[in-house]
Amino acid sequence: MRILLAEDEHGLGEWLSRALAQSGFQVDWHDDGRIAEQAARDGDYDALVLDLGLPGRGGHEVLKRLRAGGVSVPVLILTARDSLAERVGTLNEGADDFLPKPFALAELEARLTALIRRARGSERPRLACGPLQFDTVLRQFTLGDEVMQLSPREHSLLRALVVRSGEPMSRQQLVDRVFGDEDEVQAGALDVLMHRLRRRLDGGGVRIQTYRGLGYALEPDPDPDPVALPRRDA
Repeated sequence: MRILLAEDEHGLGEWLSRALAQSGFQVDWHDDGRIAEQAARDGDYDALVLDLGLPGRGGHEVLKRLRAGGVSVPVLILTARDSLAERVGTLNEGADDFLPKPFALAELEARLTALIRRARGSERPRLACGPLQFDTVLRQFTLGDEVMQLSPREHSLLRALVVRSGEPMSRQQLVDRVFGDEDEVQAGALDVLMHRLRRRLDGGGVRIQTYRGLGYALEPDPDPDPVALPRRDA
């Protein structure tokens, strides 16, 4: 899941970026409201974590401008301004959730996951596509009754696909989620990961479909092999 973090406290921003990354989130962090707003308009994010006291352009103004411009990314307000009026005001401006500082990292992660699930039109505790399920608490995939053993990058790629199951994602969207800000990503790296995941999913009732000119989509397999078992080898 790709997260945009707008936070001007550098200590907090650095810590959150590292902590969320360790939990499998891809985080882009900006400390200026104008830059964060432009990133939200131009980028492809699953959620925005927005501080209200930003330099350049305050969080309230960023939120109002994004909603007025039709940007529908889920927004979680993260701020020390914990008053009823503040909470009601930001929700009325278009925020989806509000978490006051100080906060527990586990609660922030749970709220982000819930926001993304709701944005996908589902309240289920797990993300799923056919027999493939991703447990957002244990952060593990199961295919049928078996836990999938995945490398970190395989996990990131499959997580990006299952969050938007049924919706084609472009190569660049997937590269951004899997490799982040790495300076050099070899041209065939995504293809290698895609090939390995397809082997692991083969015969398991779910597939990665290629759509020419659009990208890749995770879909239930309408005609799975009833004999074949999911492959777990690398």
